[in-house]
Amino acid sequence: MNLDVGPLRLLRLPEVLDRVGLRRSAWYELVGAGRAPQPCRLGLRCVAWSSIEIDLWVAARLSEREDGQG
Repeated sequence: MNLDVGPLRLLRLPEVLDRVGLRRSAWYELVGAGRAPQPCRLGLRCVAWSSIEIDLWVAARLSEREDGQG
């Protein structure tokens, strides 16, 4: 699979959820279990995720499906 991850951006939660297709609770469950990228803290009440890490995470899920593991 050829993946063009594009430029690095920091994504806030709504955009992450839109990209991964999950609801907030499901996403945070995966993050808490260490099965999804960890956020980086931008402030006391503000976190964001690396666009590249999110794109690679999605690509890995697709790869698992193609390999018959998903």
